[in-house]
Amino acid sequence: MKLSVIDTGYFKLDGGAMFGVVPKVLWQKLEKPDEKNLCTWAMRCLLVETDNRKILIDAGIGSKQDPKFFSHFDLHGDASLHKSLHSNGLLTDDITDVLITHMHFDHVGGAVQQDAKGNYFPTFENATYWTNQKHFDWAYTPNAREKASFLKENFVPLKEEGVLKNLEALPYDQHLEWMSDIKIGYAYGHTEAMMIPHINYNGKTIVYCADLLPSPSHVRLPYVMGYDTRPLLTLEEKEWFLNEAVEKEYVLFFEHAPEIEACTLKRNERGRIVVDKTGALSDFV
Repeated sequence: MKLSVIDTGYFKLDGGAMFGVVPKVLWQKLEKPDEKNLCTWAMRCLLVETDNRKILIDAGIGSKQDPKFFSHFDLHGDASLHKSLHSNGLLTDDITDVLITHMHFDHVGGAVQQDAKGNYFPTFENATYWTNQKHFDWAYTPNAREKASFLKENFVPLKEEGVLKNLEALPYDQHLEWMSDIKIGYAYGHTEAMMIPHINYNGKTIVYCADLLPSPSHVRLPYVMGYDTRPLLTLEEKEWFLNEAVEKEYVLFFEHAPEIEACTLKRNERGRIVVDKTGALSDFV
């Protein structure tokens, strides 16, 4: 197995929205806001290559939305989904599977492209795309809180093309055996049935945290995003997951942390779970 970080660029989101009820006087010590109160975040995907599969986890924001849409998020950076794949010697038709953790636009936008005539088509022409029925139904008929995050052009074309398949959705304290050396965990606080891949790599478990833990700055229990639909459930899920991560010595891989790709956790002298070592994913594997 080979793991490769696929950078797709950076965007900005409101710092208050990213930290919910935590006051700015505290969170700004962790993530520095600009003059508009926006903080920079990565859109970092992960490529898992096995003997017969090339699996991409999430697909970034993509490029098909109009300039007005993108202007709200100040996209920046030189990286893109296609450039990062190319730097790893791959083209879109090499990808066999795309696991979509959830269908918010910054995670799934790159999964679908639009041609000059306005037609939508899967970016990865030979891939099977993976979601679960609970989440698809939730995204297809969104609540008012998440409606702006679920753009049908990002995922409905996958269904129409017949390339979208469903996994079973399990409770947050259970794991689904998906492929050899990859299990899927679940979280329901951020959005319905978000999928959290757990990858067995050289005897270590690498967890792609998606939006359960967007960054190391969100390890503290009360640091829950204002975007989460069920913040109290996120607290419950985080506490369960963090205890498991310490007990099983997980390596946490962050989709949104602007600089830190991965970290491990430990209990401090007061028994609280805190960030231990941080660095690039290659520092841990």
